[in-house]
Amino acid sequence: MADIEVLSVVALLQDLPEEGLVRGQVGTIVESWAPGVYEVEFSDDNGRTYAMVALKAGQLMRLHHEPANQGA
Repeated sequence: MADIEVLSVVALLQDLPEEGLVRGQVGTIVESWAPGVYEVEFSDDNGRTYAMVALKAGQLMRLHHEPANQGA
């Protein structure tokens, strides 16, 4: 997934019960450890971190907050 970079907002694609995380939880990429491996920070609405997990690109979906085609 080449479009994932530091500070990308991502959603988890699978449950990770050992980390207390479920599919759909939203996090932010805070570090790129190796090609396709990212440190993801999961925070609550008050900005408190509740999980930091190294995940592979295949476990994540990048979220977009703008239209994909801005040339209209």
